[in-house]
Amino acid sequence: MVSVQAKQLIKRFGDTTVLSGVDLDIPDGEFAVLVGPSGCGKSTLLRLLAGLERVSEGTIHFGERDVTTLEPRERDIAMVFQSYALYPHMSVRKNLEFGLRLRKTDAATMAARVEEVAKMLDISHLLERLPRALSGGQRQRVAMGRAIVRRPALFLFDEPLSNLDPALRAQVRVEIRRLHDQLGVTSVYVTHDQVEAMTLADVLYVLEGGEVQQRGRPIDIYREPANCFVAKFLGSPAMNLSEVELRRESVAQQPERPWFAGQFPVATPAAFAQLEPGRRVFAGVRPHDLTLATDGAGDLELQVEVVETLGPELTVHGKLRAGTSPNSGPDQAYVAVLPAEHRVARGDTLALKVEHLHLFDAVTQRTLRC
Repeated sequence: MVSVQAKQLIKRFGDTTVLSGVDLDIPDGEFAVLVGPSGCGKSTLLRLLAGLERVSEGTIHFGERDVTTLEPRERDIAMVFQSYALYPHMSVRKNLEFGLRLRKTDAATMAARVEEVAKMLDISHLLERLPRALSGGQRQRVAMGRAIVRRPALFLFDEPLSNLDPALRAQVRVEIRRLHDQLGVTSVYVTHDQVEAMTLADVLYVLEGGEVQQRGRPIDIYREPANCFVAKFLGSPAMNLSEVELRRESVAQQPERPWFAGQFPVATPAAFAQLEPGRRVFAGVRPHDLTLATDGAGDLELQVEVVETLGPELTVHGKLRAGTSPNSGPDQAYVAVLPAEHRVARGDTLALKVEHLHLFDAVTQRTLRC
C-alpha cells in the first residue's frame, strides 16, 4: 500500500492543455474517486498515474518514491479497464495467472493466489471457461481478479462499470467497495457517474476544464459546493440556479429574515454584513430542499408541467410563475422532489418553501457561505 501525491501536474497534447496544475494528496489505503464530465481530464490524470502518458510538467510520488518518469511495470500498480481487456483465447484461470507468470511466480504460490481470489470474487466455478462464455458482470469480476491477484501497491480503475446494465452496475459497485475495505489497498477510480462517485469515495476530486474544482468527502462537497459547476454537477436532479439580486427588507417587516436573494429568503443575514444590496448572485436550491407550503404561503410558486413518479418520490418539473423570482424571468425551468403521498398533476400551481439556500457570486461563480 502507498499514498499518492501529485504536484502541479500539467499535461499537453501539442498546443492543447488537458491538465492545468492538478494536485492530488491521497493517503495510504484510501479510495479516491476522480469525477467529472467527458473531456474534463480525469482519464488523462489516471493514465499519468499509471505511466501510460508522460507528464509535461509536475511530479508524481507513490509514498516516498518519485515515479514521475518510471515505466508502468516499475510502479507496482494494477489497472482495471472499462473494456475488461481479457485475453479471449485464455481461460479465466490463465487470465488470472498471466501477470504472475510474467513475474516468474512459483506454481504453488500462483495456484494458491488464484484460488483465493476466485473464492473472494465468487468465480471459482468459472475458472476453466473462456471469456466469451461469461456475462458482462462475470468478465468484470475476472478483470478485477487479475488485478487483485498481483497484490499491487495501488489499484487504478478506469470507468470499469460503464458497460454494465444499471442493476448489475449497482451490484458490482458494492463488490468493489467491499473488496477495497477487505484488501485495504489505495485505489483511484475514474467515473463520470455521480452515484458511483458519491457511494464509493472516501475522498472525491471533482474535475472540470483540466482543474480540480473541489476536493473532499462526498457528503461535504454535496452540502457545501465550492462553485456553480460543482453544485450543478453533483446531485440528481441537478440544483436549481436563479440569477437574482441581494436585497434587504425592512427589519420591522421581517425581523428574522431581513435579507433576500430575489424572492428567496436568506436564513442567516448576519453572514452577509459585508455585502451590499444590489449585488448579483446565483440563488441555488436543491430539488430535495423544496417542500410544499401547507398554508399556501410559500417562497416560490411552481407551475407544474411534468410529474415523474419514482417509488417513494415525485420529481416535479415546471416553471416559476412570473414575478416569483425577480430578475430570473418568468419562464425559468425548475425541479422539485416531493414525497409520493402528495397528489400533484400537470397544470397545478404549487406553493413551495425553500428549506436550504446556496448563494454564489454571479461573476466568479464561487460560493458565498451563509
